[in-house]
Amino acid sequence: MQIDKKDTKKIQELQFYERTLQNLIIQKQAFQLELLETERAISELSKSKEDVFRLIGQIIIKADKEQTNKDLMKKKELLSLRFDSIKKQEGELTKQIEILQKEIFKKIQ
Repeated sequence: MQIDKKDTKKIQELQFYERTLQNLIIQKQAFQLELLETERAISELSKSKEDVFRLIGQIIIKADKEQTNKDLMKKKELLSLRFDSIKKQEGELTKQIEILQKEIFKKIQ
């Protein structure tokens, strides 16, 4: 069976989409990990009755508990938005990959 230029282009497009999907999955995992760490920090901060310290570069400084909580909540919100956006992109890309795979397999069979 001969594969024409159009089919070759579809195969290349599929490979590109698959690489992009792999990158999105890695990004999603990184955001998920950071989101979990942020949620854990918020939880520990709410339990704390003592002074709060923040790591800034290589220095640990005393910080305002309320402001730190606000900062963490804002960070959590931004991470959640980005995580949800990546999940949506992942779903759309998965659909495109499935469509291309079906088209390619029809040509091959």
